[in-house]
Amino acid sequence: MDNFNSKLESILEIKINDIDLYRIAFTHRSYLNENKGYRFQSNERLEFLGDAILQFLSSEYLYKKYPYFPEGKLTNIRAAVVCTESLALASKNLGYGEFLLLSKGEESTGGRDREYILANTFEAVLGAIYMDNDIHCCRKFLEHSLFTAVKEVVDNNLFKDAKSTFQELAQELKGITPNYRVIEDWGPDHDKTFKVGVYLDDKFYGEGLGGSKQDAQQEAAKRALEIWGKI
Repeated sequence: MDNFNSKLESILEIKINDIDLYRIAFTHRSYLNENKGYRFQSNERLEFLGDAILQFLSSEYLYKKYPYFPEGKLTNIRAAVVCTESLALASKNLGYGEFLLLSKGEESTGGRDREYILANTFEAVLGAIYMDNDIHCCRKFLEHSLFTAVKEVVDNNLFKDAKSTFQELAQELKGITPNYRVIEDWGPDHDKTFKVGVYLDDKFYGEGLGGSKQDAQQEAAKRALEIWGKI
């Protein structure tokens, strides 16, 4: 058993049968561009699979844990638990950054700590766990690596959508609907980062970064709410 295998088994608290699946899970697409002879694919297919598994198991977990919550509330809680920021934090807690295979460019610009990459890696590893074991193993893994955050999200109302909250507040206090504008974006098409600003008329209230325009808008709305002292 090599060091990668033994360290990963300890971190994930599972039995690894096919270590190659996990090597793929930690392979960022950028690494392939500089290592043409590398024998594995990138983690994007496992990320696709892991995303679907995460949506199902988080829905199942919340459905059982909160039997009297309506569908809309469960949806908002799930969104908060599986958002980019939450998944990236879980990846950091698990030490995933150490295992990532990145291009020199990604490495030099802090890719090991980039939320978008870490969140995608969390989903890819979950996909690997499923392919290597089964759905029960995935469920057990999520219960100790991610779902421990659910109670804090619910107890502190962290599931409330920042964009919706800011829009309600802006319309109530100013009579204006917020508008969001992309200030800047960078990176390749498959891994872009967006900087988005939120405005009331033409007055700037905050900006946010995200791996999608939607994530960046949510971050911008959070900053605007912080300025108004509402969160």
